[in-house]
Amino acid sequence: MTQPTAPPDQAGPSAPSPWVLRFAPLVASGGAVLDVAAGGGRHARLFGARGHAVTALDRDTAALVGMPGVTPLAADLEDGSPWPLADRRFAAMVVANYLHRPLFPWLLARLQPSGLLIYETFAAGNAQFGRPRNPAFLLQPGELLAACAPLTVIAYEHGLVAPPPRVVQRLCAQAAPATVNVLGGA
Repeated sequence: MTQPTAPPDQAGPSAPSPWVLRFAPLVASGGAVLDVAAGGGRHARLFGARGHAVTALDRDTAALVGMPGVTPLAADLEDGSPWPLADRRFAAMVVANYLHRPLFPWLLARLQPSGLLIYETFAAGNAQFGRPRNPAFLLQPGELLAACAPLTVIAYEHGLVAPPPRVVQRLCAQAAPATVNVLGGA
């Protein structure tokens, strides 16, 4: 089931990001999806409605309980605790409006072959429009591309978007496909 894109005048904090909506159809049918820092679950809800088994990871999972197709998982990604998902792999990972740089290697390593990373967060220059203003929470030019260098980039944007006005970096990238061992014989 495909969820329609909300018109700009109806989009709000609970509506899926247009960037995520754009690339959601590329996720393998029925593939497991990880929504990192899921918040209110706007993207978990989207992928659950599309028939994906979604793990929605956040410190506070109260808003995620009872969403069809969504398994909430409470975890603080920044407190130094062990990663709560061990070696699970995902057909797609979605990260929106969240930046914790130490997670990049884990995210890349846990994508299934041909899995997608759909990422969108604030970038340097956003301070003039509002929060976040702290440089620790703003990507520097090209930083998202560099962090995801092992992946094949499908689309990337860096710049001012509106409404509301904000500076973001957005990326959709794909992990390498599974390798096939073909033995030549005599």
